[in-house]
Amino acid sequence: MKKYGDLPRTDVELLSRLCGRFGPSGCEKEVAEAVGERLSASGIEYQTDRTGNLFAGIKGGGTGYDANHPVKVMLSAHMDEVGFIINEITSDGYLKFLCVGGIDQRVLCGRHVVIRGKDGKNVPGVIASKAIHHQTAEERKKATPVSAMYFDIGATGKEDAEKYVSVGDFGTFTEGFVRFGTDGAFVRSKAIDDRFGCTVMIQTLEWVKRTGTVLPFDLICAFTVREEIGKSGAGMAANRFRPDYAVILESTAIGDLPGVSGNARAASVGEGAVISLLDRATIYDRDMVAGVLRIAKENGIPAQVKKYVSGGNDAGHIHRAGPGTKCLAVSAPARYIHSASCVAALEDLDAISRLIPVFLSEYGFEKYRAE
Repeated sequence: MKKYGDLPRTDVELLSRLCGRFGPSGCEKEVAEAVGERLSASGIEYQTDRTGNLFAGIKGGGTGYDANHPVKVMLSAHMDEVGFIINEITSDGYLKFLCVGGIDQRVLCGRHVVIRGKDGKNVPGVIASKAIHHQTAEERKKATPVSAMYFDIGATGKEDAEKYVSVGDFGTFTEGFVRFGTDGAFVRSKAIDDRFGCTVMIQTLEWVKRTGTVLPFDLICAFTVREEIGKSGAGMAANRFRPDYAVILESTAIGDLPGVSGNARAASVGEGAVISLLDRATIYDRDMVAGVLRIAKENGIPAQVKKYVSGGNDAGHIHRAGPGTKCLAVSAPARYIHSASCVAALEDLDAISRLIPVFLSEYGFEKYRAE
């Protein structure tokens, strides 16, 4: 590996802090505050827009930098997480809800949740439904639908519940951040999708500043909102800055589970950064894909190609901004995504934390600026 100074490894404490913040789609303010606090502590200026996106950047310089027409490279990661919204309070004091973002209903029953209730106070609860002992034979054969579930917050009736929450209040999972496995090799938490991407961007900015690295392009880091419900924040960010290139930092479902084999196993934990060729919203730039795989190999950083086409991310809007943006997706392989207990391996997270600064340093964006 070439010498780049002190390349970042995953700041587990920072990741834990970000994952712990309340931030379902539309409620990203607390996550943005945590990001802003860390950037300010590192002497990095940032700004926000009216929708809640947060932006930080570092101007380019040196050989090849065109101050009048600079190449613009955007890193993008979303701050929001999947969650819930209350749509009814029953006469018994239970809370009916809808999912915000794509959540598998089979992982919900019995999970701890928190609702951001009146006066901004957290109201703890649990997701419940008819007990298996009371289900019919037919009901036991199928997953309980969300329409048959409710939040139990310990209220004695509707009037009691309304002291604490209202229809329209948001909620999210509350399971905490845990390291487990040999020597703490794995992490488990809600919201690793995509607080990990936010962590990488913060650490990349800090690395550029700490090492005095001069990049021949303007670097923009977009901490976006509302990815889980349509990626609207990313579209606003891309239209604001009109980047020539974008690297979307994500976490991706991989399917490396018992009984899953071949190309259905999209990627594997322990094999490094996941590089997508395409998904349901974007075909990624082939030169960038080839470049990141080559750079990873030359620098001894593990990386793998995603073998399954599914989902989408902020690139779905970013690649259409302005005259068009060349995009690359670099994702952390994660198990049980969009659940209360997403699982990732620290060696994979570390690989991405190292790969992004090296890719920015070596790819040569200045040669291919869009007109």
